[in-house]
This record gives sequence, C-alpha cells and structure tokens, in this order.
Amino acid sequence: MTSPRDDDRFDWQAAEADLTAGPDAEVVDLDAARSRRAGVDADDLDETDAAGGPVLVDSVEAQRRPRFTLAGFRDAERRPILPGWLRSRSEFAGNLAWAVGLTGHGVLYHGLRLPKYAGKLAWRAPVGVHRVASGYGRWLFDLEGEPVRQAVVRAAVTRPEEAKTYEMLSRRRDRRVRWRGLTAVPAAVVLLAGVGGVLLAPTAVQVAALTVAVVVFGVLGAPADRPLLDTAVVRNPVTPLTSDEVVRALAALNISGINAALRRGDTGKRWFPAPITRENGTGWRADVELPRGVTASAVVEKREELAAALTRPLGCVWPEANAEVHPGRLVLFVADKDMSRSKQGAWPLLKSGAVDLFKPFPFGTDPRGRAVTLTLMFASMIVGSIPRMGKTFSLRLAMLGAALDPRAWVLAFDLKGTGDLSPLEPVCHRYRAGDEDDDIAYGLAAMREVRAELRRRTKVIRELPRDLCPENKVTPDLASTKRLGLQPIVIGVDECQVWFEHPKYGDEFEEICTDLIKRGPAAGITLILATQRPDAKSLPTGISANAVLRFCLKVMGHTENDMVLGTSMHKSGIKATMFSRRDRGIGYLAGEGDDPTITRTFYIDGPTAEQVIRRARALREKAGTLTGHAAGQAVDTTAVRRDTLLDDIAAVMSDSESKLWSEVVCDRLTGLRPEVYTGLTREQLTAALKPYGVTTGQVWGTDPATGKGANRRGIDRAHILTAITKRDREQGGRAAG
Repeated sequence: MTSPRDDDRFDWQAAEADLTAGPDAEVVDLDAARSRRAGVDADDLDETDAAGGPVLVDSVEAQRRPRFTLAGFRDAERRPILPGWLRSRSEFAGNLAWAVGLTGHGVLYHGLRLPKYAGKLAWRAPVGVHRVASGYGRWLFDLEGEPVRQAVVRAAVTRPEEAKTYEMLSRRRDRRVRWRGLTAVPAAVVLLAGVGGVLLAPTAVQVAALTVAVVVFGVLGAPADRPLLDTAVVRNPVTPLTSDEVVRALAALNISGINAALRRGDTGKRWFPAPITRENGTGWRADVELPRGVTASAVVEKREELAAALTRPLGCVWPEANAEVHPGRLVLFVADKDMSRSKQGAWPLLKSGAVDLFKPFPFGTDPRGRAVTLTLMFASMIVGSIPRMGKTFSLRLAMLGAALDPRAWVLAFDLKGTGDLSPLEPVCHRYRAGDEDDDIAYGLAAMREVRAELRRRTKVIRELPRDLCPENKVTPDLASTKRLGLQPIVIGVDECQVWFEHPKYGDEFEEICTDLIKRGPAAGITLILATQRPDAKSLPTGISANAVLRFCLKVMGHTENDMVLGTSMHKSGIKATMFSRRDRGIGYLAGEGDDPTITRTFYIDGPTAEQVIRRARALREKAGTLTGHAAGQAVDTTAVRRDTLLDDIAAVMSDSESKLWSEVVCDRLTGLRPEVYTGLTREQLTAALKPYGVTTGQVWGTDPATGKGANRRGIDRAHILTAITKRDREQGGRAAG
C-alpha cells in the first residue's frame, strides 16, 4: 500500500546512514554475540576456533564420574541379603503367628460348613453326571461337526457342487465315529468292571468310591457363577503406589521449587534414587530426591494435603526427612491401613518375660509394623504432648517395663492426681498421687533421698576396683550385686510442671531433677518427666537440654515441638505438629536410634497394667527385692521443714555475726536439727531461701581449717530478719481475714 503523497514517505535508507555515521553508532558483530551467549568471550574466538571449539568451564574429565573405584565400593550401601522380617525374630514370629492364625481361621470356617458343602455336592452330582454323559455322547457321535454338515446341506440346494463337500464330510465323520466306537467298547468294559468291583467290595470302599464320585460329579455340575466354597476371608485390594502418582501428589502441594521444576519440563522420573518397594507387607516405601532447593520438611509440613493428593487416609501417609543423606531426601511410606485404626499386636511382655533395663524392651511399632524398642538405662526421658493424646499411657508403659526388672527401684509420682499410675503402686519404692501440700512434701522428701543416694553411689563407683568398674558407671553385674546397692532406679513423674512451678519448692525440685538428669544416668538413675504443657517453665532448660530419650506426641507449635524433641528438630523435618487428633499414642521417639522414629506405643489399659504388675510383684517377691512403699515403709516428711527455716537460720546466727558463709550456716543447721538438715548443701539452701526473697552474696569470713580470710557466698542476718517480719505480717493478715 502506498501513501497518497510521496513526500510523506519515510526514507529508511537515509535514517540508517545517519545512525551509522553518528558518533555513538555501534556495529553489532552477530558472530561475537552468539559466541558470548554460548559462553565464549569474543576476544577468544580465534583461540577457541584454533582449538577446535569452545572451552568448557567443566572439562569432560571433570564431568565424567568414575564407574569402578575402590572408594566408591567402600562407600556403597550394601542391601540386606535377607528381608527385615526374616532377620527380626519378633517380626518373623509375628508373621508366622499371623499365617498360622489365618490358616486356622480358614480350616475352622470351612470345617463348620462341611455338611453344607456335602449337600451342595450331592445336589449337583446328577447335573455333573448328565454333563459328563452328554459330553461323551457328543464326542462319540461327532455331534460337534453336525452344524457344519447341516450348513453344507443347506448350501447344496443352491450350489450343487457343495454336495461333494458334504459327501467328503460324511465319510470323515463315519470313520471318526467308527474309531471312537471301537475305543468306547473297552472303556465300557472297564467301567462295568469297576462298578462290579465296587459292588462286591467292602462297605468302606463303596462309601469311599461313592464319595469320590459325588465330589467329582458335584464339582463338574456346579454353576459357573456359584462356587462350592464360601468366602472365609474378604480381601480389600490396595492400590499400588507408583512414581507417577507420587509426582502428581507432590505437584499438588503447591511448593514453589517442585512447581518450577515441573514447568521446566522435568517429568519427575529421575526423582527416585531407588525403586518403590513393598515393605513388611504393610505398605509402600518411596525414596524421593526432591528438586534442588526443596527440603523434605516442606513436604512433611503438608502431610494432610499430601494424603488428599494421594487419595489415601491421613493415617496411611507418613512422610519423613532422611537428613543422613541431605535435607532434600524424602522418605514416603504409604501404609495399607490407617495406623491409628489398624489392629496392633499385644505387648510382647504382656503375659510372660522379664526386662533387663540395660537392654532394650518393646515400646511400640513404627508405621511399617516393625518393633520399636526403648532402653532406659544410662538415659533420662521426656514425654510431652497436648492433653488426651496418650502421654500418661506412654509414661506408664515405660514404667511397666521398669517394673518387670525385679532389681529396679520404681518411683511413681502422679501429680495429676487421677490415679493413672496407681497400677504401679504394688511394686513402687515410692508412690504418691495428688498435688496437695502433703503430696508435694512427700515428693520433695523422696527426691532428696534419691539425691543423697546419688552421692552415695558416686562414692561407691569411685572406690570400686578398675577391673570391676572399668567405665566408672553402673554395669549389669554391679546392679545385680545386692551388697553394693547399685540397682537401677527409675523415677516417673506425670505432669512434672506442678513441681517446677511450685511457689516454694519449685527451685529445689528443678535443682534436684537437673542434677539427676546430668549425673544420674551413670549411677543407674533414670528420670522420666511427662508434661502436657511443654514450655520453659514446665521443662527448665537444664532439664530439656540434657535428656537423651524424648517422646513427643501431638503438639500445636514448633516451640513445643523443639522443647520436647530438641532444638531445631522442627526445622529438620521432625514435626510432631503433623499428627492429628486421632493419632493417639503416636509420636516421634528420639534418642533410641540414629534418627527419630514415628512410634505407636502398645496400648495397655488400667486392668491390663494391673495384671502385669501382679507378675512383676511376684518376680520381686521371689528375688527378695520389695522395698519402700511396696514393703510398707513410709516416708518421713518432717525433713521438709521450710516454714521454720528462717527461724532456724536466725537461731544459729548470733547478733555479733551479721554475715556467715552458706556452708557454715548449713553445718550449724545440721547441728541444730540433724533429722531435718542432714545433707543440706549450699545450693539447696540458696534454692530454699529464694521463695522468701532472700538471696546470697559475697561475705568475708575466715576459714576455720586454714585460718585464712576469703570472700564466699553467704547470708546476711538482716535479710533473714526482714523476711521473718514479712512472713509473720502476711500470716497475720491471712488469719485476720
């Protein structure tokens, strides 16, 4: 199309000439630009061309992976020769018991219906005889070819040449029938001889022959849509897990890194470093190498969405991070049945067996149905969750295991006060339920006993010969030697926050429990603390940071998660926040193995726990190890005399001694009331004075042993008198009110 006025046309050639001639004009070398896009500098074009092509940043040798190297074979993971269920005695026994049970069920089911099956066979036998006779007759007289011969006869009406075909078919049919008739004669003779032999045989043979005939003809006479046997077991087919299904499910999670990889054309086929396999007959395991930059914890956090994308029940889908490989390695296990609703086997120690606390004992099962064990010796434990998720039952299960070791002292403190730990009472060295003042005093007195026992044990261990105690800790042989008194001690405290948040004794409880968690395991003392409110007050830092074993059921946030399981566990993909409300008794168990394990604890209700304790008490009576509360001994709570502490300190500090070292005050208090203050330490005294607002400070004094002066932590008598005045005023005000 041309412009109506030639003068208005734009002169492109002139404009291009003006641009080229301008001072800022630049001529673009297309070859150099293309080379730069390919990763080659324009200045090096001659050199690269001379060398025969562009120089790669990573050479071919650098990109080539060695196929066969000694280091590679050393680092390679060896696949187990035998499957896990064959290497585990408990799993093999469980599978064998299941197979025997299934077989027994089938035998009993069909055995009960034998009369019904016999009637069916008798009813169908005539039909079977008719089918056999008619089938033999059709074969004998070649009735199978009759439709063909009739078709040829009808065709011969219009096509006479078909008559020859019919004649040929007739001759063949006659020869075939003649030969079959000759074979039928000896068959008939044999049949008649057999029938005659049966008629002349004993009754038992006749019955057996008739039974066989009825069974054979009854099976042959059965309708095609009505089988003889009823269905003893109805199987629910489970859809196999495929790589396409996993990739589609991951794409539905709306994780940016996964979506970006799929948009780039990644099909996800290379995301699987190992084939998806069937594990233990309970589900499918898929190891997934997520795209670069995507962490497995991002998938774990979206477990509910993942289950919806896989169209499986939430309790069947269990994603975990395999941090041993790297944070982007996902292990996805999809079970056939909902873990929270599937039938779990009975606790192996329910009816028989004892426990050696130095060895693992059964605690639960993982999503694959494999046994998960717990070893209480040389470790302390924390159990945490929101209410009604199985925290107390998990604590009681661990305590039941300890009770089945007849050597162990078991101390149980139910601070919730509902009696959930009452089944343990017949074997407990110390037992108390409740949070009243008397209950708190009992618990404090008992914990002071354990603290004194810890000091005694450390001295005993220190003085033992090296050949008997090479590692300076309690061994199974030492624990079994009664004269040493180094038997295991297991302390279980439910709702431990009641102790630590107590206005008067909380600091002392915290100080004792922290010491037991730090030094107790080497001396054979295990402390198990359970709380439904995992925070800094319920689980002080000194306690939460030093517990080895941790069991976390459902919690609501990452802070509570890390308080129970350990720092940064939530960030590493170990998230107890993913459990649902129906996942009761299911949590992460950390500290027992290399990696935290999703564990469903064995369910033992109160009456069942009482049965176990009756057996545990019988073991103790036989071994002669009943002690403390179980043997009828009471705890002297007069040692918990904090109401008179201020008055006692004022009594042992004269007017001329305005300040004294704390250890001097402890010695004088012991001399004043030895039944109350024996074993009192400087740290305990400081903790006991804290509720009254009295703090210790630097005090100048003279060491009576050396005669030298020094500054040490001590008490100001004026502070004690002020605290007494404040206490009396408050008590008087309460009395007047």
